[in-house]
Amino acid sequence: MKISQRRRVYDGHFKVSELTVKTAEGEALKRERFEPGQAVAALVFDTAKQQYLLIRQFRVGPEGELVEIAAGMIDEGETAEAAIRRELHEELGYEVDELTQIAQLWPSPGTSAETITVFYAEVSRQTGPGGGLAAEHEQLELVTYTRESLFAEPFVDAKTLLTVLWVQLKK
Repeated sequence: MKISQRRRVYDGHFKVSELTVKTAEGEALKRERFEPGQAVAALVFDTAKQQYLLIRQFRVGPEGELVEIAAGMIDEGETAEAAIRRELHEELGYEVDELTQIAQLWPSPGTSAETITVFYAEVSRQTGPGGGLAAEHEQLELVTYTRESLFAEPFVDAKTLLTVLWVQLKK
């Protein structure tokens, strides 16, 4: 299959494009693609307190609150590493001591152009209040877990599940 045409059909907070995809037989198929941008996320471990730091916040997809790892969008011209360091300071108030990239993944490749670069971050010093940016209308609640409680929690967010499984395998 090949993309033969691309047209932006929505240009709001997020973007949506309509793609014309040609099959090997020459048939033209219309497909919509959600284009939210490129994201970063990290499971954060406070080495001083021996706790994992996650976020509880309202999410429009499930229309309710989720507990998930800290995450955000990569700004234009910014690297994934710089973006996650910025996001962890904005959301949690922490400076990163050590950062390990786990994966870059496509959370929903059938409908979305988004990729998420997922990290494991170790922190030990809180230098800001966290809680997110008022200008972005973020309302974030810090949720802490011990290793045992992290593994026992029934997370439903895919990037969070991935990082928790990674910790179980690697740490």
